[in-house]
Amino acid sequence: MKGVIGITMGDPAGIGPEIILKALETDSLSGTNCVVIGSAEILQMVIDKKLAKPQKINIINKVSEAQFESGIVNVLDTPLADLENFEFGKVQAQAGDLAYRCIETATALALKGEISAIATAPLNKEALHLAGHHYPGHTELLAKLTDTKDYAMVLYTDTLRVIHVTTHIALLKFLQTLNKTRVNTVIKIADEFMKKAGFAKPKIAVAGVNPHAGENGLFGHEEIEILNPCIETMKQEGLDVYGPCPPDTVFLQASQGQYDIVVAMYHDQGHIPLKLMGFYDGVNITAGLPFFRTSADHGTAFDIAWLGKANPESMVKSVELAVKLSNV
Repeated sequence: MKGVIGITMGDPAGIGPEIILKALETDSLSGTNCVVIGSAEILQMVIDKKLAKPQKINIINKVSEAQFESGIVNVLDTPLADLENFEFGKVQAQAGDLAYRCIETATALALKGEISAIATAPLNKEALHLAGHHYPGHTELLAKLTDTKDYAMVLYTDTLRVIHVTTHIALLKFLQTLNKTRVNTVIKIADEFMKKAGFAKPKIAVAGVNPHAGENGLFGHEEIEILNPCIETMKQEGLDVYGPCPPDTVFLQASQGQYDIVVAMYHDQGHIPLKLMGFYDGVNITAGLPFFRTSADHGTAFDIAWLGKANPESMVKSVELAVKLSNV
């Protein structure tokens, strides 16, 4: 069903259930073609505790049974193993397992074409691992479930978009393993993703590894030995690529419209500027999958979970972007 978005609950002990319901009650998403994959009982608990406005929980067995109307939340029920021993705001194996099963179900639906995109609420990596699912996060899990070898994490706002060469590895390992093949792959993924997102010929900036992008070898040789050859290769293939760009200025330049997306070399290089400029409206996207996947760009926030304090803005942006990308 084109335009139907599957929203996965994430870790139910965190803020996921609350921000999902708060997002679906907003004017921009109320009545939208969305199906929640998660525990119907957990969602009802959120409403009963008055953490979100009252909405009707409509349990469905398949996507085609959904009623896309204001005030109705369609749920493909994925129950907790032991609701009686469920604890708010705490790491627990059954919560990690539920988060995994939600992703597994959503992925199967997307691959069958029953939903056109997935918007994920945050999961907790420790809980995921306690449940026996040993993945660093959503990105790697989705890649495994879809048998996708070439993928990358994108952080997306209206004014700044960043794609990462590496994410959840130590800085030392990043330096030891940085190579032309991966850089070329990520530049290509960036180009393909941006075109799918509606950019006819995206302008792609490649951030340097070192201060001042190495200053012609003064501060390092990664730019000379790895990045320069990659950029020239991509230009020869017709991509609109620039760099290596000094990392301390390229993100500002991109936010002002000089570039459409920045290729960041490692996790914090890309995450820090984007979260500084758009913490609440940033969306996490896995590019390279056979379908669009967006996510709220924050964690489970156990410290404020189930207290009614969670801000749903990033979840709203995530679902809105999933809808937009599905209809480009």
